[in-house]
Amino acid sequence: MRRKNKAVQVAYPAILGALAVVLVYLACIAPTGRWGIVALGGLLPAAAVIDLGLKAGFLCWAGASILALLLAPDKFCALLFAVLFGLYPMVKSLAEGLRKKPVEFLLKLGYFNAAFTVLYLTMAAAMLGSLPEVLGSSVWVLYLAANVVFLAYDFGFSRLIAVYIARVQRAVQ
Repeated sequence: MRRKNKAVQVAYPAILGALAVVLVYLACIAPTGRWGIVALGGLLPAAAVIDLGLKAGFLCWAGASILALLLAPDKFCALLFAVLFGLYPMVKSLAEGLRKKPVEFLLKLGYFNAAFTVLYLTMAAAMLGSLPEVLGSSVWVLYLAANVVFLAYDFGFSRLIAVYIARVQRAVQ
């Protein structure tokens, strides 16, 4: 899709961004699974990166983040997308472009911990309210569990990207 005209290079990330906003909004009204639904929204900037490059991914993320922060009734879900799941596809792409596994993992974990800290410091009550009580008892337990879950998320995210490239990308082009 890289050879498409300028209209496609703007419209495609915009459409993906609109779908991401819909997922963030659904996360706001869902009784459970809010983090998972917002994480699904992070797949849409990844599709933009795969099909059109980093610039399109950043465009999709920025538009979706601004709209989600303005329109979503629960600002925690919008901030979760803006700070963590929506931006992660571009961070992942840049880190994995280095082709050095230890450096990749350090960069990805560094990004995650920075984003998680921003979320924790700005929205601690909302974050802790959506987690099991045992995780809210100690900050180090919370960070340890969050890092383990993040590594599992990164592995699953890589698998979903592979499925997208193998099955969906051909249908989109």
